[in-house]
Amino acid sequence: MKKHSVLICGHATSISLEEPFWTVLKQIAKENECSLAQLITEIDANRDTNLSSALRISVVMYLQDKVKNQ
Repeated sequence: MKKHSVLICGHATSISLEEPFWTVLKQIAKENECSLAQLITEIDANRDTNLSSALRISVVMYLQDKVKNQ
């Protein structure tokens, strides 16, 4: 488990996720030409669960979409 600190709406937040999730989140941010903090802020604004779960769900949905479109 790896902990990252990010700024969300001007507030520092620590998020603990397993390394593979961080790797995919960075890939998603790169593909969307935004920073990791911007991506996390967007996910945070649209979540209905805790932030770590929302990030994991976003990664799974991204990977499912990739598999479906191959």
